[in-house]
Amino acid sequence: MDRRILTINSGSSSIKFSVYRMDDSEDLVLSGEISGIGLEAGMFHARDGDGKTLLETGLAAGNHGAALESLFGWLKDHAYDRGLDAAGHRVVHGGAVYTEPQPVTGGLISDLRRLSHFAPQHLPHEIDAIEAISRFAPHMKQVACFDTAFYRDMPRIATLYALPRELREEGLRRYGFHGLSYEYITEELGRPGGEHAAGGRVIMAHLGHGASMTAVHNGRAVDTTMGFTPAGGLVMSTRCGDLDPGVILYLLEHKGMSPGEVRVLVNRRAGLAGISGISPDMEELLDMEQDEPRAHEAVELFCHQARKFLGALAATLGGLDTLVFTGGIGENSPVIRSRICKGLGFMGIRIDPELNMTHGPVISRGDSTVTVRVIKTDEELMIARHTYNVLGAWR
Repeated sequence: MDRRILTINSGSSSIKFSVYRMDDSEDLVLSGEISGIGLEAGMFHARDGDGKTLLETGLAAGNHGAALESLFGWLKDHAYDRGLDAAGHRVVHGGAVYTEPQPVTGGLISDLRRLSHFAPQHLPHEIDAIEAISRFAPHMKQVACFDTAFYRDMPRIATLYALPRELREEGLRRYGFHGLSYEYITEELGRPGGEHAAGGRVIMAHLGHGASMTAVHNGRAVDTTMGFTPAGGLVMSTRCGDLDPGVILYLLEHKGMSPGEVRVLVNRRAGLAGISGISPDMEELLDMEQDEPRAHEAVELFCHQARKFLGALAATLGGLDTLVFTGGIGENSPVIRSRICKGLGFMGIRIDPELNMTHGPVISRGDSTVTVRVIKTDEELMIARHTYNVLGAWR
């Protein structure tokens, strides 16, 4: 059945959106982003399904509700709101309960509010987006698609922290994130690689503003770098990644920082931005690193940690058949891909420099026992697929 689905991907200061026509095909009608939410210099841009610019203008949206009001006003003015069947939302955290996409109900929203302290940088904005659409389009059905759901079958041992068991029962465990991206890559991997690639030992590296790696065997998540929150694991643009717990205690006890100040530090002032003191943007740091030692150090730390986690995840798999780079950095930076893979010939990873520089779908050499791929992720299409399937079963 032909369905028109609006997808919403709410970040801390942005909303990515798209409209898909879903039936036997998956046709992108339009896509865009409202960025700089809460800032004076925000932007609103939209493109049609062929990538042609439909709108590019400044927009000062004080919050996510105001941003969505502007979006729905624009959709209505250009008749894109006609025939919309549902809105699908990326929801970062589903806790231990929500392990598959769900219709949005009052009970689900109440549960998400109780989970908000698990992901305070994400869930409140995502709840705001759901409630805003309920106001602007009260008859539109909505579906929540959880990033954590991809890890529902991850081995229990990989979900444990070495903490008292009663804390685990309260939900303090490793969940994993970027699940919609990894789910999309897992589905796409079977297309070019066949059953051997899709069913083998795979490490997927989603490297962007947020960065993580996940080990998958036979399509099932085995382990991942992010844990209780999206702040753990790899160094990221503004997030610190893994820390010795003693660092947090030191900040609280000896630096006199409040929990809120520590939250801002580890999520917004750390990572590439913190170590370089210059920029959170990998492309900018690469441009500067020849003349700026701090930029070079930030890039090297990112690659060093990625190599370390790559080796650790390969150990959990008992070897490696396929490595996939995705996300903004993973898809677009041959320099970073090359540096991460440098020295990993002992694992069977050998990069072809020419294929890497031209962003080939396969960038490994012919004598590489590990196939190294670059696959563009599409979280929005994954949201649309889930929403379409939920609509089919809606009662």
